[in-house]
Amino acid sequence: MLDINKIATKQNYTFPDLVQIMKILRAKDIGCPWDIEQNHKTIRNNFIEEAYEAVEGIDTGNDDLLCEELGDVLLQVVFHAEIAENEGSFNIDDVADGICKKLILRHPHVFGSLSVADADEVLDNWEKIKLKEKNQKTLHKAIDDIAKTMPSLMRVQKIRKKCEKASGQSSGVESSIKSIEKELENIRAGRTSPECISEILCSVCDIARINKIDAEQALYDKCESLIKDHEI
Repeated sequence: MLDINKIATKQNYTFPDLVQIMKILRAKDIGCPWDIEQNHKTIRNNFIEEAYEAVEGIDTGNDDLLCEELGDVLLQVVFHAEIAENEGSFNIDDVADGICKKLILRHPHVFGSLSVADADEVLDNWEKIKLKEKNQKTLHKAIDDIAKTMPSLMRVQKIRKKCEKASGQSSGVESSIKSIEKELENIRAGRTSPECISEILCSVCDIARINKIDAEQALYDKCESLIKDHEI
């Protein structure tokens, strides 16, 4: 039973209240016309936007902003779960059940008897469990499963890391430098192309990855630096 008056007059709210409010907003007879007509695709970009705004709260160290934006991200999770429940595919409890089981499965050193030496070994075990869990029996399957909507600098670093781990060999910084120099020769000769630029970017990302530098974060920081350089 959806009790609008009861939910609207509370002094403080918890997660179950958020789920209840979304059910009210999506209810055909008493809900909001806009919320009712939404589907996964129509609010896709909202999810991306809210995630970026939450990151803004992290980067600026603004706890109030972060708290607010995490709420907006949480709303998107509940919104999508409610849409899915209306369609008969899954609900918010399924979402919680899935992530709880994943965390327990991927932390056998906490919830099981496995011993680990350090955080690096934890990450290695996480990847091994993930490969088995997602049935990633080939390198192609493992890299194809990396989200295609991920920012390209992040994505190429993850792809190259998995490729390198699978081969057991590191390409090394010198190999990347040679690749960059080769493409620079093409640019000097007037043979600049999208393939040429992408090869340079990939090689630069490799150099960053080898040196444990997040290429996406590095470029973000550079953008901020460029903006500050033009402050009046």
